[in-house]
Amino acid sequence: MADFGLNSPALLEGLSEAAIILDGGRVAAANAAARELLGDSTGGAALHEVVSHPAALAALESGPEAVEDVELTGLGGSRRHWLMRSAVLPGGAWLIRFVDRSEARAAEQMRVDFVANASHELRTPLSTLIGYAETLREQADEIDPPTRERFLSVVHDEAQRMQRVVEDLISLSRIEAEKFTAPTEAVDLEPLIEQAAGSASRMADERSSAIIRRVEAKLPPIAADRGQILQLLDNLIANALRYGEPGTPVTVAAQAAGPMVHLSVADQGEGIAPEHIARVTERFYRVDTSRSRSLGGTGLGLSIVKHIVERHRGRLSIDSEVGVGTTIHVLVPVAVS
Repeated sequence: MADFGLNSPALLEGLSEAAIILDGGRVAAANAAARELLGDSTGGAALHEVVSHPAALAALESGPEAVEDVELTGLGGSRRHWLMRSAVLPGGAWLIRFVDRSEARAAEQMRVDFVANASHELRTPLSTLIGYAETLREQADEIDPPTRERFLSVVHDEAQRMQRVVEDLISLSRIEAEKFTAPTEAVDLEPLIEQAAGSASRMADERSSAIIRRVEAKLPPIAADRGQILQLLDNLIANALRYGEPGTPVTVAAQAAGPMVHLSVADQGEGIAPEHIARVTERFYRVDTSRSRSLGGTGLGLSIVKHIVERHRGRLSIDSEVGVGTTIHVLVPVAVS
């Protein structure tokens, strides 16, 4: 084995990414991350026995100059993405590193999906607006007043739908821009619950649903951004009314829970199937697309809630049972006195 001119095992174990040393086409050393990725029986094995990825083998066989930022997909799992890099060591051996890019690639894919979903959400009402507007302009003399009024109502509703999507997108952008700054203002939660319940009273009346408040006496103030917590409450209560069965109550509760305040909003509705719960806070994710749109949802409400909770250094969880209902739990830190 070549003399690498350095303490190779110590060097490798000090690297956070998976790394191996190749000498004469065989693996001379591998760190713990590499053994986890490629298998425990790497020592002394031939390269093709350890790394079975075609692109990796092709690059390594071409010489060290070819192994600069070689992208590998599927190594260690179908959704894993890696950047393979090499360096020639004293004595002619190679140091091969596998830099995990899975999270970065997933984030990039999320951005791509977000743009595509946002475009779709705006394109649909925009197409409707253009179609009805063209009909009103080109056939103005032929359309009777009741039909014209119906067309104008559709145009108005679709414009409002676009406005809601744009406003929610702007809110998400603002919340994300502030996520590294934790709020410190001491805010009383009960008045905000009352304000949010009052704002939702018209929607509650339309669905014949009562908004029940159960707030613990002498609830400690929370460390919060008042406007964002109000937005969180507005979204949670509107969601509970939207997806709860008409005529059933929505319950908003708040109580102290050690160094946190536990806020919950519960409905009595269809509930959410277990396979959907982990994804309902994703942007534009809907369990039932047609029903969500018909009820006026933008698909961004719970995503906004999630980002607000994260900015407040809190925790969000969802309990739901199909056919029974859903409860959203939010834990927010108590303000430091």
